[in-house]
Amino acid sequence: MLNVSGKWALVTGASRGIGKLAAAALAEQDCNLILLSRNTTHTAGFAAELSEKVQVHQVACDLGSPDSVQNAIAEIDALHVPVDLLLNNAGVQIAYRTDFWRTPVSDYETSFRINTIAPMMLCYHFIPKMIERGFGRVVNTTSGIRLEPEQAGYSASKAGLDKVTIDLGSKLRGTGVAINLTDPGWCRTDLGGPNAPNAPESAIPGVIVGAFLTEPVSGRLFAASDFYDLTLEDAVKKAEQMPDPYSG
Repeated sequence: MLNVSGKWALVTGASRGIGKLAAAALAEQDCNLILLSRNTTHTAGFAAELSEKVQVHQVACDLGSPDSVQNAIAEIDALHVPVDLLLNNAGVQIAYRTDFWRTPVSDYETSFRINTIAPMMLCYHFIPKMIERGFGRVVNTTSGIRLEPEQAGYSASKAGLDKVTIDLGSKLRGTGVAINLTDPGWCRTDLGGPNAPNAPESAIPGVIVGAFLTEPVSGRLFAASDFYDLTLEDAVKKAEQMPDPYSG
């Protein structure tokens, strides 16, 4: 399992739910954190708690605004710390459209801005820097949702993220950098709603396993349900047994 002690992780959606749990789990491994959320007041208490163990910075960003994302990137660069790990956890699900034939265009526009464009802006900025240093791990959060046109904006935006993640991964062999996907499952978060079958805690360690890969193999999907109830070390061992999707 990769030792992330002293490294820096940028976690989006870090103020609540699975993003907050992922950040806490990284801190347990002595990884320093950049917590990105819509408003730093949402992460202030959490950051103070984590700062007793690791270094923590907070950055505010509206992921639905490319200008806000660009400003956040500039703010992170000004910290003069290397982003070694990038966990694109934040996401939005607009609505469940029972009359899906009337799905508004805005569902797609908002979903793609937050779920696809924002994480790729972060990838396009920070991955080249990782390549220059010869090290990096990126985990993009996807969804297993399928055959539900009632949530078409959400599912299409996640499919777009999947596609770009896998395509980028094909270019990273030999760089020391890996980019992979994780599916946390349907959890009782603000996004998943109160009727979801899984507690947010069930997503750990699955959603962070890609950050701890010893070998930088890209293009794999780590479903949290496959790692439920495993220790982080055992989860990483299991993840590393998955085949390289680009070989053969």
